[in-house]
Amino acid sequence: MSLLEKIKNDIVESHVWKSIFRHGYDDTPRNRVMMVTSNVFLHLHPAKVRRHAVRMRFTWCMGGLTFLMFLITTITGIYLMFYYRPVAEYAYADMKYLEFDMPFGMLMRNMHRWAAHAMVIAVWLHMFRVFLTGSYKPPREFNWVVGVILLVLTLLLSFTGYLLPWDQLSIWAVTVGSNMGRATPLLGHEGPGHELIPGLNNVYDARALLFGGGEIGPHTLMRFYVLHCIFIPLVASLFMAVHFWRIRRDGFSGPAL
Repeated sequence: MSLLEKIKNDIVESHVWKSIFRHGYDDTPRNRVMMVTSNVFLHLHPAKVRRHAVRMRFTWCMGGLTFLMFLITTITGIYLMFYYRPVAEYAYADMKYLEFDMPFGMLMRNMHRWAAHAMVIAVWLHMFRVFLTGSYKPPREFNWVVGVILLVLTLLLSFTGYLLPWDQLSIWAVTVGSNMGRATPLLGHEGPGHELIPGLNNVYDARALLFGGGEIGPHTLMRFYVLHCIFIPLVASLFMAVHFWRIRRDGFSGPAL
C-alpha cells in the first residue's frame, strides 16, 4: 500500500469521517439512500429521483438558477452593506464612493444588480415551466402555493432595493410603483371598500404604512433598507427551506412516460 493510499484509508476509517459520512460508497440502491438520508449536507435532497425528471429539457434548471442568483445577491449585498449608510444625507454619496473608490465596488454592485434582475426572470420562467408541465398538480399543490409566495417575495426584494441608491430615478420609480398601494382593496384610501374602514386617508393607509408617512422621506429609506436587507430575505429563506423540504417529500415531478 502506497503512502497516499494509507493516508486516504486512515482518513476514511477515522471516527470524524464516519460521523459525517456514516455509510460507504458501495453502489447499491439501499446504501445510496442511507448515505443521502444520514448525511447532514445531503438529507435535504430526495433520496431517489427519476432520471427523466431532472433532464434539462424538462426542468430548464430554473429553480436551481433562481437559488444561485439569490446566493449571489446575498453575498454581494453583504459586501455593499459594509459601505452603505441608510441615511438620506449619505446614501447617494455612499453609493458613488462604493462604485468609484472602493476596490471591486463597481463589480460587486453590478453583480448584485444583474443577479437581482436574473433572479426575477428565472423565478418567472420557473413558474411558467411548472405551469406548462402540470407540476403544480397533486400532490404538489402546496408547494405551488409556496412558490407563488416566493415569487411575490422576489418582486418585493427588487422593489425595496430599487430605492436604496437614493437618486432621482429610484425615488420617482418607487413613487409611481407605490401608488398602487393607494388603490389596495380595504387598505388604500382610494381602493374599493375603503369606506368600510374608518379613518383611511393619504396619511393612514397601505402606502403610508410602507412609506412611514404621506411622502417619500428619510423614514422611507430606513424602512426599505430594513425590509430589503433583513425582513424579506429572512422570510424568503424560511419559505425556500419549506419549498426544498416539500420537493424532498413529494419528489420531483416528471414528464409522462
